[in-house]
Amino acid sequence: MGCFSESLSSFFNNRWLVFVAAMWVQSCAGIGYLFGSISPTIKTSLNYNQRQVARLGVAKDLGDSVGFLAGGLSEILPLWGVLLIGAVQNFVGYGWVWLVVTGGAPVLPLWAMCILIFVGTNGETYFNTAALVSCVQNFPKSRGPVVGILKGFAGLGGAILTQMYAVMNSPDHASLIFMVAVGPTMVAIALMFIIRPVGGHKQIRSSDGFSFSIVYSVCLILAAYLMGVMLVEDLVDLSETVVIIFTVGLLVLLLIPIAIPVALTFSSRWSRPSVEEALLSESQKQDPGKSEEDDSQDIIFSEVEDEKPKEVDLLPAHERQKRIAQLQTRLAQAAAEGAVRIKKRRPRRGEDFTMMEALIKADLWLMFFSLLLGSGSGLTVIDNLGQMSQSLGYDNTHVFVSMISIWNFLGRIGGGYFSEQIVSDYAYPRPVAMAAAQVIMAVGHFFFAMGWPGAMYIGTLLVGLGYGAHWAIVPAAASELFGLKKFGALYNFLTLANPAGSLIFSGVIASSIYDREAEKQAQGRLPGISRSLLSSFSSYVRLEEPLKCDGAICFFLTSLIMSGLCIIAFMLSMILVYRTKPVYAQLYGRSRR
Repeated sequence: MGCFSESLSSFFNNRWLVFVAAMWVQSCAGIGYLFGSISPTIKTSLNYNQRQVARLGVAKDLGDSVGFLAGGLSEILPLWGVLLIGAVQNFVGYGWVWLVVTGGAPVLPLWAMCILIFVGTNGETYFNTAALVSCVQNFPKSRGPVVGILKGFAGLGGAILTQMYAVMNSPDHASLIFMVAVGPTMVAIALMFIIRPVGGHKQIRSSDGFSFSIVYSVCLILAAYLMGVMLVEDLVDLSETVVIIFTVGLLVLLLIPIAIPVALTFSSRWSRPSVEEALLSESQKQDPGKSEEDDSQDIIFSEVEDEKPKEVDLLPAHERQKRIAQLQTRLAQAAAEGAVRIKKRRPRRGEDFTMMEALIKADLWLMFFSLLLGSGSGLTVIDNLGQMSQSLGYDNTHVFVSMISIWNFLGRIGGGYFSEQIVSDYAYPRPVAMAAAQVIMAVGHFFFAMGWPGAMYIGTLLVGLGYGAHWAIVPAAASELFGLKKFGALYNFLTLANPAGSLIFSGVIASSIYDREAEKQAQGRLPGISRSLLSSFSSYVRLEEPLKCDGAICFFLTSLIMSGLCIIAFMLSMILVYRTKPVYAQLYGRSRR
């Protein structure tokens, strides 16, 4: 009995269990991706026009990206508290929207509905923060794969929740809003005590590579499975039994990774610690106070650099180390007696930064603006994909929406995997993978601009992969350059690049160019109408139904601008690569040797 309880305790403190639980929470965190499915129900029930629905969409985008509070609370509260707040926000926000839509609560003004949508979607930032903070701390040597997989599941969450809703077979479309309110809330509350740091750096095993291979295999199978299911359900009228079978298959795929912590805990072959883990444990037993001493030694060493004579650097290595050690000892004694005041040095890249310390570093702003240009251009495509496909003559626009969701997922998985290979095998800066993703996106935007036959499929593939890769690479790189101590706040600051890019590129550039081309086409169809009368007509029509644009010209200039922005983002990323080469050589060069 004692052996079983020990194994059970080991199971609940296994970092792979935390990782799998975080994957499940993230699979319910793609709430924002479902807005396109619930907005028609809100529009019909509350008699909104398209402009009012667009304002709800802005509130959704802000809620999905403004995570400062979640990042700050993750440093104060335990992570189960962060998840609980997110669950409450999700339930209250979307639960109230459901009551309003179904008539269970009084109809609210538009501004109040925007607040509810913002609050409900903002719960997703708490799920993201808790999952990423816990797993990056538990897998410090596998940050790329971990971040890529978690962000990938968040991107696939909309497709997973949509498949779950298909089982309900409810004629009441408002039930999807109810499921969005209740489903993620239940999952987050059920798993909130599991998702936490568990000293994962002490659980490094030789089987970790095989375990990651299993997770990657499940991810690829899951993406292919969902793609196939969506296409079949779209093309064939399936019976309820078949839909249930498809959903059960989806649940089985989601449950497969739990076999990893079970096997690690209860299999004697897998649970044997690796040589690296044994050496780590032994060193900690011999010197339990090492970390505290290292902190004080770093402070003393910064004073040594200021106080040592210049000729010390010219001495032989052994003599130089001896002289520095003597000087360091004298400084430590003087500091203990109060004779000198030790000043704490500023952190170097690769160490733990506070938010204010990171904000004055050029590297953070290079990363932010590179992300703004790269992911912002990708989000512009995602937001306008329906109109882009319609302008090129495609009727089934939702097929491209589903496809870019899958490519986005695979981009996040692949971005995490390949960027990890770059840093672990070559000790080269991770942002070089982001630069490669931005080149891929530039090519994808060029295909959109040309409008060649099949260009929609190629552009969707390239932009989806590149956009997704950003969200696997950037969080991992931020944790490497600025440390894990304030990772939650840093991550949520960087996510602000997404709505900022979308607001500028989609809300201003793309929409303005599209409307201008649509007016030109309308003018061509009505040559007898004067310019002023046409302008008045266009304004009137725009209030009821926007003018439509046909042909590749509709997004030609926009796509070329987006391609150029990706090239600028590539240059910013390469500057960041050049600046951070010494950091990555120090972080990963030693492990290669």
